[in-house]
Amino acid sequence: MNERDEQVIKYYQEQEKEMILLFAQWCINHNLDPKAVYQEAYPMQPINTLLEEVLKDTIDANESDTINHELLLQVLQAFGNDDLAFVVAQYGKKTKK
Repeated sequence: MNERDEQVIKYYQEQEKEMILLFAQWCINHNLDPKAVYQEAYPMQPINTLLEEVLKDTIDANESDTINHELLLQVLQAFGNDDLAFVVAQYGKKTKK
């Protein structure tokens, strides 16, 4: 693997971590357990180790900026997390009511 390939992989991994942090913080902001929401989307998979890792970087909902629901859905779908985006969309509908 050449240096350029390694840089692309590193960039993707960093962006993936940011996507998971965005998801986790959105859950915290809506009083949802990120691991439970993830399990709902992917019941046959173990909890994502990166999700476990980024949970320590989340902050209290009252300290967080608002995370736009539509933005989160777009980010999840851009990374191919369609099942998770579907579950988030369902929770998003509930929180808007």
